[in-house]
Amino acid sequence: MKKPAANRYSLFISSVQKELSVERRAVKDFITHDPLLSRFISDVFLFEDIPAGDRKPDDIYLSEVEQRDIYLAIFGYEYGWKNKDGKSPTELEFEHATNTHRERLIFVKGNDDKAREPEMAKLVARVGCQVTRHRFSDIPGLIREVYASLVEFLENRGALRTTPFDGSVCDGATFRDIDKSRVTAFVETAEAVGRLKLKGSRAPKAVLQNFNLLRDGQPTNAAILLFGKNPRRFFNNVEVHCLHFHGTEKRKPIASQQPYEGRLMEVIDQAVEFVLGKIDRSVGTHAASTQAPVTFEIPRPVIVEAIVNAVSHRNYDHNGFVQVIVFADRIEVWNPGELPPGLTPDLLRQPHGPIPRNPLIAEPLFRIKYAEKVGTGTTDMIADCRDAGLPEPDFEQRGPHFVVTLWRDWLTDEVLSRYNLNDRQKQAVQYTKVTGRISNALYREITGISERTALRELRQLTDRGILAKVGGTGQSVHYVIAKAKPVIGKGGGNPS
Repeated sequence: MKKPAANRYSLFISSVQKELSVERRAVKDFITHDPLLSRFISDVFLFEDIPAGDRKPDDIYLSEVEQRDIYLAIFGYEYGWKNKDGKSPTELEFEHATNTHRERLIFVKGNDDKAREPEMAKLVARVGCQVTRHRFSDIPGLIREVYASLVEFLENRGALRTTPFDGSVCDGATFRDIDKSRVTAFVETAEAVGRLKLKGSRAPKAVLQNFNLLRDGQPTNAAILLFGKNPRRFFNNVEVHCLHFHGTEKRKPIASQQPYEGRLMEVIDQAVEFVLGKIDRSVGTHAASTQAPVTFEIPRPVIVEAIVNAVSHRNYDHNGFVQVIVFADRIEVWNPGELPPGLTPDLLRQPHGPIPRNPLIAEPLFRIKYAEKVGTGTTDMIADCRDAGLPEPDFEQRGPHFVVTLWRDWLTDEVLSRYNLNDRQKQAVQYTKVTGRISNALYREITGISERTALRELRQLTDRGILAKVGGTGQSVHYVIAKAKPVIGKGGGNPS
């Protein structure tokens, strides 16, 4: 990468050149002339600026992408020229930026994705699962989005020396706003689980200073969020909103919903208990201990990890709040913000080091075993789901939110699509997921077919391991979703 000096970065602009020539030039001119950005970004690559004699029309300039720190893409309505594999230079450049771990900034012109060429619409959707897409309608709007994104990049890299959110003094708060009893309880819990050996004073003020939660005697944002008497007084976005839907879509009626607000540790506990109260559980025997063990359909540590990550790693400068949504077939945890620079959803599936967005919040959570500091949280979630016979969690960026999906059964939409099912059978599977059971009579009622056809199609579903038959003969016979396989990955099942 080209770095002529410390904190100096280079940038590659990618787009369909003919369609977006004016936008491309406007972005480069703005960056190179802006008093702030020009101090940190020393090189902006634009294909048009290469002398005509040096240009290679068939060259996608992937090496230029790799030499830059920042990949900035502008997506419009046209997909552009395609190579023999059917891919445009813009898509190839995006893929190379992803594979070489460049910082990716994506700006999408307009809001009507249906008006785009099909290949470009697919690329816009695909990119949205990995990074935040910034929408714009005109060049002034594009410039505003580019400026905000580059300033955030420089802040995350430490080039702009601003105090992180969790380490900043909480505006208007004093030490009187700290609940000292919660600090004492934290110390006792951390010592009991073996992750704290406190030396020196155990006074609440000394403990907060020990964890860098005070600045010049004033509570930081992290201190108030963790130990404040009333965090809501200072923050209007600390809520974790839990919702439960009986179906598989986010639509009314809402079976139940509960907003939780307050200190982060308590909010985490409340959100976890909300989820556990909505999913299936089985109770074992007293053979191993005096207390019968309880096993949940999704392992409890997986649920805890997803919620802790959302609360501790979220972007608190974002006005949104965390959502935890329980559906008939899955649980979704929505976290305002993006992954830290250098991490992608795919990298979360591999061993990686810890990169906490809010380290002063994450440290106390680690001390009481709510979180780890070795970067194993997401890989542990994957392993625990596999051991439980469930699909791996999904990690994806959806606009300004990072979303984790925990599947309640092995029969995800992805797996189901691999079976050769007709529309009636697909409808019956979705009905069974929501209601828990289906009979021959119900199958006929929702599809309008004969008893013989219903029997044949239900038999096909059981033969393929999608449904399981319950009961012997007569009206007691019904069908349920087949239990998860002992070990199953994301592909799962036995498609025919």
